[in-house]
Amino acid sequence: MSENEKGLEELTPKQIVQQLDHYIIGQEKAKKAVAIALRNRTRRLKLPEEIRDEIAPKNILMIGPTGVGKTEIARRLAKLCGAPFLKVEATKYTEVGYVGRDVESMIRDLMSVGYKMVKSEMQEQLKADAEKKVEEKLLDLLLPGSNPKDRKTDKKPDSASFDSSHDAESAVSDKPIPGNGFFMVPPSTGTEKTVDNSTREKFRTMLREGKLEEREVEVTVSRRGGTPTMEIFAGGSIEDLESTMQNLASMMNGSGSKRRMVTIAEARKILTEEILDSMVDMDKVADIAKHRVEQMGIIFIDEIDKIANSSSSSGGGGQDVSREGVQRDILPIIEGSSVNTKFGVIDTTHILFIASGAFSVSKPSDLIAELQGRFPLRVELTSLNADDFELILKEPKNSLIKQYVSLMETEDVKLEFTEDAIKRMSFIAYDVNSRIENIGARRLHTIMETLLEDISFEADEHKGETIKIDAAYVDQKLTGIFQNQDISRYIL
Repeated sequence: MSENEKGLEELTPKQIVQQLDHYIIGQEKAKKAVAIALRNRTRRLKLPEEIRDEIAPKNILMIGPTGVGKTEIARRLAKLCGAPFLKVEATKYTEVGYVGRDVESMIRDLMSVGYKMVKSEMQEQLKADAEKKVEEKLLDLLLPGSNPKDRKTDKKPDSASFDSSHDAESAVSDKPIPGNGFFMVPPSTGTEKTVDNSTREKFRTMLREGKLEEREVEVTVSRRGGTPTMEIFAGGSIEDLESTMQNLASMMNGSGSKRRMVTIAEARKILTEEILDSMVDMDKVADIAKHRVEQMGIIFIDEIDKIANSSSSSGGGGQDVSREGVQRDILPIIEGSSVNTKFGVIDTTHILFIASGAFSVSKPSDLIAELQGRFPLRVELTSLNADDFELILKEPKNSLIKQYVSLMETEDVKLEFTEDAIKRMSFIAYDVNSRIENIGARRLHTIMETLLEDISFEADEHKGETIKIDAAYVDQKLTGIFQNQDISRYIL
């Protein structure tokens, strides 16, 4: 098993850092702190219960300018760890009593993530059994009344069986009866059982070989709206309430399901989803998801500096409800409290919180003292230099240069970037960041777009060509812009 395929519980801190290295350049301290925090989650679960409950998660506060990798670390963690993970923006929340999302909604969202994750895992385990049932249902749609179970119950078939002289191949070419989507078949000759079995098996073979994928059948499609009544009593947000009312309205209008004519390929997807839903024990899913969220859940709070009261803006008087009020509401959730969700009550005591912010206007000390105390680990991310930009352009698994080369290949245009061109772009990115506004690696996106603007616009005229991007080309396209500070403020 490769490291990519290992679960979070099997990855050592070094292996977690190695996985992050594939996408994030530098910031070793931040990656190391995150790796240790994740590993401690699995270590804690192996301890006896009496000591396990005493170990609180070591929440992390990442501090650094924009564009240096804080959010990227969160994105990659979400893909790497098999634990329920949610990334939220602190600026989306308001104090209780004001219009907007309440902070408890982040726990409800995390629980929804965990529920979907566990449900998906269970469905994957049942997929093989579900595929067999789907195949039988598809055959029932193609050949009504041919199922042996129907004959055992003396159920009258919806259409006549096939004559022994009528081959399944020719039956497929027949048109369906208007209005019911079933096949036209010759009248019965009294040899139904033998013929039905042989015809059903022939259709089964053709189904497995993919010869019937475009054949249309009529299926009943259910409109599932979740558990609306539970959401109402779970104290959800205004958005949740609106969605709930819409679901209830559709149920009262009798629009819970409808019949549709779809291809076999579409019917297979619809039936697979319905059968898997029926096979999975939803109560068990909710119980497992609840335990996983409480013990292994991770919430990444981005832009936390935006809810800090800077000393310059506060003026020393009053409290800002849009900032300090949000901090006061977040505090009990991070300390540990019970939050009502539609899947049950969630205890947030052992959920890991990772917060990040640039703190360019405010400082970490501008957060309320209690909130500061709940983030004992602080990691400062460093600004990127020219060497870092060069590595970012080349090293990551899906680096910027690889992305643009692949985009142009779709137009049959081959791009070749020389080493001196990459160095020149890296220097320009660093120089513009140091002189105007430091937006980190995001500067590279602007530079790449400006550099390749003409090639992208005229790509259809360069089909089959190889275009070499060297330092001279970079200077031609960018030097005049970045040297003129007035223009570069708006372009780069």
